[in-house]
Amino acid sequence: MLYSYLKKLYSLFKNKHTYFAVILLVTVFLSGVFVGAKKIGYEYLPEKFSASLYTGAPSNIDMTPVWKVWNILEDRFVPAINDENSKNLSEEQKRQNKIWGMAQGLASSMDDPYTVFLPPSDTEIFEDDISGSFEGVGMMIGIRDGILTVISPLKDTPAFKAGIKAKDRILKIDGKSTKGMSVDDAVKKIRGPKGTKIKFEILREGVGTLDIEVERGVIEIPTIRTKILPTGEFVIELLQFSANAPKLFAKAIKEFTEYGGNKLIIDLRGNPGGYLGASVDIASWFLPKGSLVVVEDYRKKGERIEHRSKGFGMFDDNLKLVILVDKGSASASEILAGALKEHGIATLIGTNTFGKGSVQELVHITDDTSLKVTVAHWLLKGNTSISTDGIEPDIKVDLEKILQRENKNEFSENEDPILEKAVEFFKKGKVQE
Repeated sequence: MLYSYLKKLYSLFKNKHTYFAVILLVTVFLSGVFVGAKKIGYEYLPEKFSASLYTGAPSNIDMTPVWKVWNILEDRFVPAINDENSKNLSEEQKRQNKIWGMAQGLASSMDDPYTVFLPPSDTEIFEDDISGSFEGVGMMIGIRDGILTVISPLKDTPAFKAGIKAKDRILKIDGKSTKGMSVDDAVKKIRGPKGTKIKFEILREGVGTLDIEVERGVIEIPTIRTKILPTGEFVIELLQFSANAPKLFAKAIKEFTEYGGNKLIIDLRGNPGGYLGASVDIASWFLPKGSLVVVEDYRKKGERIEHRSKGFGMFDDNLKLVILVDKGSASASEILAGALKEHGIATLIGTNTFGKGSVQELVHITDDTSLKVTVAHWLLKGNTSISTDGIEPDIKVDLEKILQRENKNEFSENEDPILEKAVEFFKKGKVQE
């Protein structure tokens, strides 16, 4: 049984594409955030390989150490006396768990936080998430510098209301250290029924450690909001690149054109990504047909897939476009913002983006298990990578400096320095430090 399973491990099929992948499909409240219309965070792609190529065990690998460990555990291992879980499992279930553990270890040996094997329980969570019903705290998490980190709390969710912020480092969850904890394990601890509470020990730069308790709730994730500022600018706040984001964005663009202004602000702050196709479609409103949006660089195979504008374009040089970004803008947000910046279409205002520049595929290994594997990297025009430090905006807004200057610890709900800088930029063509 073990040998046949290991062969299946190479039998990859139903090629799917994610790009905020694990960390995207691991939003603390749903292990797979922004899975809006049924399946978000990844999209289906044509088969890139033949499943038959992965059905055999590699001939040049000595598996002897693995079988030695297996047999020793089978023969010698004794579980803890109070290990109730072990007592309730059959011998077949225990062996199956060892198989899943082997596959997880194999994936983790890549030392990549986005490459993860999902055993049945995790796959079930993933599928529950993409069904559209979520209960949790409402924040995106990922691994940054080896530490569990908040990418972005979703607006108006329990995490947001409790004061959790992007770039907060999660040291403990309900008293348990997160050192060495994977994103998926963290998600399983953080998810839970509405009304239950969870405690986080947070390390916040410039502040120190904080204890924050959050009551879980039902998370409803909107996609787009629009508004017109008193100063006349039209704002499209894009909260996620869901499957229906392009259609909703087209509706927002119609509102903008009917309004009759020429000053447009696209707010991508706190947007962790979603469908690649959504970002390409939205970029297509502003870029001429055939313009490069992003490249998938498959270094392993030397393959490069170019995604180009579909040329929906209805705007001329009269359009004044600003995109707002921050450290919670990731993946698809970075692709859209970066593409429009590189082509000179938009001015980016805010702080550096998150820096999620890798591509994941979701592959079913068995009927109830799957593998999320990093297969490529995103590159913008000019082979510009968006990994590591993220995208630097054209106009940086130093929020900490503003707080220090105004002698306060945080901004009120009515204060939005980044949006204010955008309004100033439209008015003067520049901003003052």
